[in-house]
Amino acid sequence: MRGPDIKALFAVPFAFAHHPDQERLNRSLKQLALALETEGDKASNPRPLTQRNTAVYETHFDIFRLEHPAIAELKAFCWNQLLSTIGHLNGYDIATLNRLQIYNDAWFHVTRRGGFFGLHNHPNASWSGVYCVSPGDHDANKRSSGALTFVNPATASAMHMDAGVARLSAPFDAQLRSIHLEAGQLVLFPSWVLHDVKPFEGEGERITLAFNCWFTLPNAPA
Repeated sequence: MRGPDIKALFAVPFAFAHHPDQERLNRSLKQLALALETEGDKASNPRPLTQRNTAVYETHFDIFRLEHPAIAELKAFCWNQLLSTIGHLNGYDIATLNRLQIYNDAWFHVTRRGGFFGLHNHPNASWSGVYCVSPGDHDANKRSSGALTFVNPATASAMHMDAGVARLSAPFDAQLRSIHLEAGQLVLFPSWVLHDVKPFEGEGERITLAFNCWFTLPNAPA
Protein backbone atom coordinates (compact mmCIF):
# COMPACT_ATOMS: atom_id res chain seq x y z
CA MET A 1 0.00 0.00 0.00
CA ARG A 2 1.29 3.46 -0.92
CA GLY A 3 2.00 5.72 2.04
CA PRO A 4 0.53 9.20 2.54
CA ASP A 5 1.92 12.40 1.03
CA ILE A 6 3.73 14.45 3.71
CA LYS A 7 3.70 18.22 3.28
CA ALA A 8 4.81 21.12 5.47
CA LEU A 9 1.71 23.29 5.80
CA PHE A 10 3.37 25.86 8.08
CA ALA A 11 6.89 27.26 7.71
CA VAL A 12 9.06 30.26 8.69
CA PRO A 13 11.26 31.79 5.97
CA PHE A 14 14.87 32.63 6.74
CA ALA A 15 17.33 34.01 4.19
CA PHE A 16 21.14 33.72 4.22
CA ALA A 17 23.74 35.61 2.21
CA HIS A 18 27.44 36.54 2.31
CA HIS A 19 28.99 39.84 1.29
CA PRO A 20 31.32 39.16 -1.67
CA ASP A 21 34.12 41.39 -0.33
CA GLN A 22 33.63 41.07 3.40
CA GLU A 23 37.27 41.33 4.52
CA ARG A 24 37.71 44.83 3.11
CA LEU A 25 34.27 46.03 4.22
CA ASN A 26 34.48 44.52 7.69
CA ARG A 27 37.81 46.18 8.47
CA SER A 28 36.15 49.54 8.06
CA LEU A 29 32.98 48.51 9.90
CA LYS A 30 34.99 47.19 12.85
CA GLN A 31 36.93 50.45 13.11
CA LEU A 32 33.66 52.39 13.11
CA ALA A 33 31.98 50.17 15.72
CA LEU A 34 34.93 50.40 18.11
CA ALA A 35 35.18 54.17 17.58
CA LEU A 36 31.50 54.57 18.48
CA GLU A 37 32.07 52.51 21.61
CA THR A 38 34.72 54.95 22.81
CA GLU A 39 32.13 57.74 22.65
CA GLY A 40 30.21 56.08 25.51
CA ASP A 41 26.73 57.44 26.21
CA LYS A 42 26.92 59.85 23.27
CA ALA A 43 26.66 56.99 20.77
CA SER A 44 24.90 54.32 22.85
CA ASN A 45 21.26 53.26 23.01
CA PRO A 46 19.69 55.58 25.62
CA ARG A 47 16.79 53.22 26.43
CA PRO A 48 17.97 49.59 26.49
CA LEU A 49 15.16 47.10 27.04
CA THR A 50 16.31 43.55 26.32
CA GLN A 51 18.33 41.77 29.01
CA ARG A 52 22.08 41.99 28.48
CA ASN A 53 25.19 42.51 30.60
CA THR A 54 28.02 45.02 30.63
CA ALA A 55 30.13 42.87 28.27
CA VAL A 56 27.77 43.96 25.47
CA TYR A 57 27.93 47.47 24.03
CA GLU A 58 24.92 48.61 21.99
CA THR A 59 24.98 51.76 19.86
CA HIS A 60 22.09 54.06 19.06
CA PHE A 61 19.60 52.84 16.46
CA ASP A 62 20.49 55.32 13.69
CA ILE A 63 23.52 53.50 12.26
CA PHE A 64 22.09 53.28 8.74
CA ARG A 65 21.65 57.07 8.77
CA LEU A 66 25.36 57.74 9.30
CA GLU A 67 27.21 59.30 6.38
CA HIS A 68 30.00 56.74 6.15
CA PRO A 69 31.09 54.84 3.02
CA ALA A 70 31.18 51.43 4.72
CA ILE A 71 27.69 51.94 6.16
CA ALA A 72 26.37 53.01 2.74
CA GLU A 73 27.87 49.88 1.17
CA LEU A 74 26.51 47.55 3.83
CA LYS A 75 23.06 49.13 3.73
CA ALA A 76 22.92 48.71 -0.06
CA PHE A 77 23.91 45.04 0.30
CA CYS A 78 21.33 44.39 3.03
CA TRP A 79 18.55 46.15 1.12
CA ASN A 80 19.40 44.24 -2.05
CA GLN A 81 19.15 40.90 -0.25
CA LEU A 82 16.07 41.92 1.73
CA LEU A 83 14.13 43.16 -1.29
CA SER A 84 15.06 40.04 -3.22
CA THR A 85 13.69 37.95 -0.35
CA ILE A 86 10.51 39.99 -0.06
CA GLY A 87 9.94 39.93 -3.80
CA HIS A 88 10.35 36.16 -3.99
CA LEU A 89 8.09 35.42 -1.01
CA ASN A 90 5.35 37.92 -1.94
CA GLY A 91 5.45 37.50 -5.69
CA TYR A 92 6.31 41.18 -6.26
CA ASP A 93 7.74 42.32 -9.57
CA ILE A 94 10.59 44.82 -9.88
CA ALA A 95 8.23 47.75 -10.36
CA THR A 96 6.46 46.93 -7.09
CA LEU A 97 9.71 46.49 -5.20
CA ASN A 98 10.91 49.87 -6.46
CA ARG A 99 7.83 51.49 -4.91
CA LEU A 100 8.36 49.97 -1.49
CA GLN A 101 9.33 52.53 1.14
CA ILE A 102 11.67 51.06 3.77
CA TYR A 103 11.79 52.36 7.33
CA ASN A 104 14.44 51.02 9.67
CA ASP A 105 16.36 50.95 12.91
CA ALA A 106 19.95 49.68 12.82
CA TRP A 107 22.61 49.29 15.50
CA PHE A 108 25.97 47.71 16.33
CA HIS A 109 26.63 45.21 19.09
CA VAL A 110 30.18 44.85 20.37
CA THR A 111 30.39 41.78 22.62
CA ARG A 112 33.34 40.63 24.70
CA ARG A 113 33.89 37.56 26.88
CA GLY A 114 30.79 36.67 28.86
CA GLY A 115 28.49 38.97 26.91
CA PHE A 116 25.02 37.71 26.09
CA PHE A 117 21.71 39.10 24.82
CA GLY A 118 18.41 37.87 26.27
CA LEU A 119 15.38 36.37 24.56
CA HIS A 120 13.38 38.89 22.54
CA ASN A 121 11.71 39.71 19.27
CA HIS A 122 11.20 43.02 17.44
CA PRO A 123 7.69 44.50 17.68
CA ASN A 124 6.45 47.00 15.09
CA ALA A 125 8.63 45.56 12.32
CA SER A 126 8.13 42.85 9.72
CA TRP A 127 11.71 41.85 8.83
CA SER A 128 14.91 41.84 10.84
CA GLY A 129 18.50 41.07 9.94
CA VAL A 130 21.87 40.42 11.53
CA TYR A 131 25.16 41.01 9.69
CA CYS A 132 28.36 39.62 11.16
CA VAL A 133 31.32 42.01 11.13
CA SER A 134 33.48 39.74 13.30
CA PRO A 135 32.53 36.47 15.04
CA GLY A 136 35.37 36.80 17.56
CA ASP A 137 37.88 34.09 18.43
CA HIS A 138 35.87 31.40 20.22
CA ASP A 139 37.43 29.16 22.86
CA ALA A 140 37.94 25.56 21.75
CA ASN A 141 35.06 23.17 22.46
CA LYS A 142 32.63 25.99 23.34
CA ARG A 143 29.98 25.00 20.82
CA SER A 144 27.34 27.47 21.98
CA SER A 145 29.67 30.49 22.24
CA GLY A 146 27.98 33.55 20.73
CA ALA A 147 25.37 31.46 18.93
CA LEU A 148 22.41 33.34 17.47
CA THR A 149 19.57 31.05 18.57
CA PHE A 150 15.97 31.03 17.36
CA VAL A 151 13.03 29.53 19.26
CA ASN A 152 10.77 27.19 17.33
CA PRO A 153 7.46 29.09 17.12
CA ALA A 154 5.50 25.82 17.25
CA THR A 155 5.91 25.68 21.02
CA ALA A 156 2.82 23.51 21.45
CA SER A 157 4.52 20.76 19.44
CA ALA A 158 6.49 19.78 22.55
CA MET A 159 3.44 19.40 24.81
CA HIS A 160 3.70 15.60 24.61
CA MET A 161 6.82 13.69 23.64
CA ASP A 162 6.84 9.97 22.96
CA ALA A 163 8.33 7.57 20.42
CA GLY A 164 5.90 8.80 17.77
CA VAL A 165 7.51 12.25 17.64
CA ALA A 166 10.79 12.02 19.58
CA ARG A 167 13.01 11.74 16.50
CA LEU A 168 11.27 13.97 13.98
CA SER A 169 13.73 15.56 11.57
CA ALA A 170 13.84 19.23 10.61
CA PRO A 171 11.70 21.16 9.89
CA PHE A 172 9.12 19.11 11.81
CA ASP A 173 10.97 18.78 15.12
CA ALA A 174 10.52 21.05 18.15
CA GLN A 175 14.19 21.99 18.58
CA LEU A 176 15.89 25.38 18.67
CA ARG A 177 17.92 26.55 15.68
CA SER A 178 21.39 27.93 16.46
CA ILE A 179 23.51 29.81 13.95
CA HIS A 180 27.24 30.32 14.43
CA LEU A 181 27.76 33.48 12.43
CA GLU A 182 30.63 33.84 10.00
CA ALA A 183 32.30 37.11 9.02
CA GLY A 184 30.33 38.69 6.19
CA GLN A 185 27.23 36.56 6.75
CA LEU A 186 23.76 38.13 6.67
CA VAL A 187 20.74 36.41 8.23
CA LEU A 188 17.24 37.72 7.48
CA PHE A 189 14.17 36.57 9.44
CA PRO A 190 10.62 37.63 10.33
CA SER A 191 10.75 40.11 13.22
CA TRP A 192 8.27 38.17 15.35
CA VAL A 193 10.59 35.15 15.78
CA LEU A 194 11.97 34.94 19.33
CA HIS A 195 15.75 34.77 19.50
CA ASP A 196 18.73 35.38 21.77
CA VAL A 197 22.53 35.36 21.71
CA LYS A 198 24.31 32.82 23.90
CA PRO A 199 27.26 33.97 26.06
CA PHE A 200 30.38 34.71 24.03
CA GLU A 201 33.23 32.59 25.32
CA GLY A 202 36.31 33.76 23.48
CA GLU A 203 38.89 36.45 22.87
CA GLY A 204 38.56 39.70 20.95
CA GLU A 205 35.22 41.16 19.96
CA ARG A 206 32.10 39.63 18.47
CA ILE A 207 30.71 42.50 16.37
CA THR A 208 27.38 42.46 14.59
CA LEU A 209 25.10 44.99 12.96
CA ALA A 210 21.38 44.31 13.37
CA PHE A 211 18.38 46.04 11.85
CA ASN A 212 14.59 46.05 11.84
CA CYS A 213 12.47 47.10 8.86
CA TRP A 214 8.86 48.02 8.22
CA PHE A 215 7.34 49.06 4.93
CA THR A 216 4.68 51.00 3.09
CA LEU A 217 3.62 50.49 -0.51
CA PRO A 218 2.27 53.76 -1.95
CA ASN A 219 -0.56 53.49 -4.47
CA ALA A 220 -1.14 49.84 -3.66
CA PRO A 221 -4.45 48.47 -4.98
CA ALA A 222 -7.17 47.92 -2.41
